[in-house]
Parts: sequence; structure tokens; C-alpha cells
Amino acid sequence: MKTARLLVLLAGLAGVSSATLAAEKINVVYHLSEPDRTAFVLNNMQNHIDGVGGPENINMVLVVHGPAINAFNEIEATEKVSSGVASLREQGVDFEMCGNTLKGFNLGLDELLPGFVEVSQGGVTRIGELQTQGYVYIRP
Repeated sequence: MKTARLLVLLAGLAGVSSATLAAEKINVVYHLSEPDRTAFVLNNMQNHIDGVGGPENINMVLVVHGPAINAFNEIEATEKVSSGVASLREQGVDFEMCGNTLKGFNLGLDELLPGFVEVSQGGVTRIGELQTQGYVYIRP
């Protein structure tokens, strides 16, 4: 009899715990600096959204710096990258470009695919800020 009550109690607690966890969004920051990994990273991000049950369950940010900026140049971006960014933006993903990289590559936000914002403090500094806010760091 005691075992049955304990199992009911544990099941009830597990249900409350699951409901609580389901209501909380996961916070994730993806880090990209290598242009040849761009399509792979965008694909990982989509898989991540799908894996958690949809965009309503996650806050996701992509922080880009260094040579990866070239993959997002509106003129040079491949169709796969352009469509991947557009799809992820529609799902609420934030795209942030390092301000130091913009200056170093002599580019403006208007030359990148739509949706990027500049992080003037720098990409790696921004990643650190997000981590202090509870974002999980991923660098595929």
C-alpha cells in the first residue's frame, strides 16, 4: 500500500515537473566564425528548433564574427544560406554580427542578408553576455 501511494505521489510530482519544464524556453547562442561551416550551422539550428518541438520552445541567437561575415554578404550568399536565414528569422531566431568584424571587413549591415543587427561591443563579448544570462553556448 505504501509503495502504491509513493508511486502516485512520484507520478504527480513528475507531471508537475514536466509541465513546468515545458513552459520554460531554452536559451541558446550559436557561434560562427568559419564561412565554410555556415550551411552546416544553419542546418544544426533548424534541427535544434525541430528537436525541442518548435520555435515556441526556444530563444535562439546566432552570433557571427570574423571571416564568416562573407557567407552572409547579400551579394555573395548562396541560395541555401539566404533561404536558411530567412526561414530561421521567420521562426524568431536573432542574427547578430560583430561590430569589429563589420569595421574590419569594411561592410555595413545594409550589405548583409536582412535581419542582422550589429553588436558594437564585439561578437565574443556578446556571447559572454548571453552566457551570463543563462544561454547555452554551441559552436558546431
